Amino acid sequence: MSNTQSFPAAESSSAHSARPVGRSLLHLVVAGIAWGTAGAAGSLVFRNSDMGPLALSFWRCAGGLLLLLAVPALRSLRGGRARVTAAPAVESRRIRLIRIVGTGIGLAVFQTAYFAAVEATGLAVGTVVTLGAGPVLIAVGARVTMGERLGLGGLAAVTGALAGLAVLVLGGGGAEVRLAGVGHALLSAAGFASLTLLTRWLGRTGGGAAGSLASTAWTFGVSAVVVLPLAVVEGLLPHTEDAVRLLLLLLYVAAIPTALAYALYFAGAAVVRAATVSVIMLLEPVSAALLAVTLLGEELTVTTVLGTVLLLAAVTGLALAEARTAAGRRGSVEPASV
Repeated sequence: MSNTQSFPAAESSSAHSARPVGRSLLHLVVAGIAWGTAGAAGSLVFRNSDMGPLALSFWRCAGGLLLLLAVPALRSLRGGRARVTAAPAVESRRIRLIRIVGTGIGLAVFQTAYFAAVEATGLAVGTVVTLGAGPVLIAVGARVTMGERLGLGGLAAVTGALAGLAVLVLGGGGAEVRLAGVGHALLSAAGFASLTLLTRWLGRTGGGAAGSLASTAWTFGVSAVVVLPLAVVEGLLPHTEDAVRLLLLLLYVAAIPTALAYALYFAGAAVVRAATVSVIMLLEPVSAALLAVTLLGEELTVTTVLGTVLLLAAVTGLALAEARTAAGRRGSVEPASV
């Protein structure tokens, strides 16, 4: 039996929960890779200015908000015809408020604490601890709040992913592990777990706007408001000797690992199981490790390669299991509607 059948009513009553799994998996893969570049870009921001993690998080959210708000305006200027799509599920004001505020706060905690971890203990350790703790917190939370079970295949994939992360940590060379940085990384993992579980739960209830650009934009707005007071105390306007380079780095952080990645993430996480999301997002430390070698000049060790291979194998295995589960779910739902 499928390990996702603890929610038969929700899955059979929402056609979109089974139909776009393949596309949702692709969205999550692209989002995970894009997220992996955020830490490297943040490290370059810290190297080239005195900007702190709170200010960087604020400008990331504010920039992502502006970029997403500009998308509908650009579409209208092009004069393109509106796409004909199915009517979205009706969402109450209360559910919409919970979704936007909840994900906004979770996002603020997740990314601000992550940048703080990168600043305190380095890109490799901060990323590995954040993404290593995330799957454990999500799996426990999904089991407690939604009754999701990993099954043997999912458990093996998560175990393999965590083993890959452990290998990456052991192969980190001379990276210094600071307790404060690890604490920030664990806080970041908790923020990521909370927004992942909330997005998945609302997706199961049939909320139709979870993956829309407007919804994601409002989420960034909430995150920016949450972070702004602390960012002002830290210092919003940094000092730098190369303002153009800093501006380009901030623009990149707002555009690729923020506006693009989160729009894809929220669309995919509303459909794919929470445990699967958590493992696919482990592509972030893989892309971060590659950037550390190619961009930051870090040494590529045998253990780094081994950890990367283990992570990719776990992601591939769980993605295939998700696709098989979706196919079986469609086969069980369609005859019942005749």
